[in-house]
Amino acid sequence: MNRYPLWKNALIVLVLLWGLLYTLPNFYGEVPAVQVSSAKATLKLDPASTTDRLNSALREAGLAHTGIFSDATSVRARFADTEQQLRAKDVIEQVFNPDPADPAYVVALNLLSASPNWLTSIKALPMYLGLDLRGGVHFLLEVDMPGALVKRLDSTTGDLRTLMRDKSVRHAGITREGNTVVIRFRDAEQREAGRRAIQDATNDLQLADRDDAADDLKLVATLTAQAQQTMRDFAIKQNITTLHNRINELGVAEPVIQQQGAERIVVQLPGVQDVAKAKDILGRTATLEVRMVDDTPGAVEQALAGNVPFGTELYTERGGAPLLVSRQVVLTGDRLTDAQPGFDGQTNEPAVHLTLDAAGARIFRDVTRESVGKRMAILLFEKGKGEVVTAPVIRSEIGGGRVQISGRMTTAEANDVALLLRAGSLAAPMEIIEERTVGPSLGAENITKGSNSVIWGFLAIAVFMIAYYTLFGLVSVIALTFNLVLLIALLSLLQATLTLPGIAAMALTLGMAIDANVLINERIREELRNGASPQAAISAGYDRAFDTILDANITTLIAGIALLVFGSGPVRGFAVVHCLGILTSMFSAILVSRMIINFIYGRQRKIAKLHLGQSAN
Repeated sequence: MNRYPLWKNALIVLVLLWGLLYTLPNFYGEVPAVQVSSAKATLKLDPASTTDRLNSALREAGLAHTGIFSDATSVRARFADTEQQLRAKDVIEQVFNPDPADPAYVVALNLLSASPNWLTSIKALPMYLGLDLRGGVHFLLEVDMPGALVKRLDSTTGDLRTLMRDKSVRHAGITREGNTVVIRFRDAEQREAGRRAIQDATNDLQLADRDDAADDLKLVATLTAQAQQTMRDFAIKQNITTLHNRINELGVAEPVIQQQGAERIVVQLPGVQDVAKAKDILGRTATLEVRMVDDTPGAVEQALAGNVPFGTELYTERGGAPLLVSRQVVLTGDRLTDAQPGFDGQTNEPAVHLTLDAAGARIFRDVTRESVGKRMAILLFEKGKGEVVTAPVIRSEIGGGRVQISGRMTTAEANDVALLLRAGSLAAPMEIIEERTVGPSLGAENITKGSNSVIWGFLAIAVFMIAYYTLFGLVSVIALTFNLVLLIALLSLLQATLTLPGIAAMALTLGMAIDANVLINERIREELRNGASPQAAISAGYDRAFDTILDANITTLIAGIALLVFGSGPVRGFAVVHCLGILTSMFSAILVSRMIINFIYGRQRKIAKLHLGQSAN
């Protein structure tokens, strides 16, 4: 009656062992480490070769590490103490950045989990600690949407001048006035021709007539609501992408960069204490330029010998080959509106699809018409230094504002190039409107107080349950312990960021989880009072309490999901722990506790008394 089949017992035990295994890394703490990541947007870090190079540098310097770990964007070496960490940083800096004036890599101090390598090898990693627990810097940035709108209208003004000239429409001037673009005409016929030209060229403008005098006819253009919303969404998306790229330089393990409201971005950098450095990186600018490549025979060799031809500059392609590029800028990144990875429609090879504005499309059409068969370089300039992103060959004239870059690219490379082109600069200016620094000592104090609240809450519940329900109370406490273990294991497996609200959700989960065991124990007592045998009372208690427990947890889970969907920041951190805690509490309260009770009472044919407190029979 009260026995689980062997497979079910084995499955529950395996889940509990898995929980213990993935909880362990959180108890080892953190040790000093040095992180190496790319300092240049065009330099893609190769984890395998970087790891070998790092290992060789440390071995030659006689420095012992306790493990080297890598991911797609960085390689980290772990050390036993701070002294070894600082010495290693100097050695690595000299090896990876022989020219301090032009560093190719960022070598940053960091902290890594001290868990053994065998745990790390099975991806058993600790939870990340949020800003309020680890300390760091918090910024709230506001995107200047009015400024972005003005920038777009200024660009539109230039595009309309070009359009009127191409369509041979005579006008008396095109100017931006506030949030509108005003085109002046001297007769109604030309105004109507201008209206048709604009409507054929774009759907983003609303046109209205305004007549100030008989010879001063105006066509007033404003951006449509849909165009303005698209511009806002693109500005936020591109700014967030750009910020992600820049913050990689700081070596932050788990930065939080997310949109808040319609026009704000939250940036949290756990572990960073240098506010000035963080502000400098967040506010840095980068620009894209399109230039023609000088493929004159012997010119590259001449430049490598130190005699760079007049009007050109020497750069290096991503593969390492030298490239001679004209100083004359054909097009700037201001004319690029989007860049997305995709595939060539004819060859099905990976490609990058670019979208240019009207003026950029005209310039690109003219340049490509005159330069078929020649190479064109796209360069990214940052901190005054230029890097070649890609240098494709122009196969034919390209018109219409849609450009495709393809040839000898993998899917990953197409994604990288699209990201570089898209995130070269901020789509709209931003202003820091809120700035907070949380010191590591305050973070440590928050961890201590948060942990104490969970521990004392757990102990209070344990004392009450054991005193009131005796053996069944002890079983409930054991199940509650495994509930906490499974919750921490899940958060670690998901690599969630634990914050102070998350610790509060853990404390709340303890109280809610024990509620299920209280319902089960009281139901068993009720069955005993109604004359049921002990074995029947146990079976009926668990079976009949299940519906009530399920209903209560589902309604609570609905509220947690609502917090997760509509909340942000600390609220979402609370909601994640809360929802996962509900799932683990269902498992531990119903399955784990019953498995233990089955082991204790399941094999006894006749039970004289259940140890369930005063009401037990």
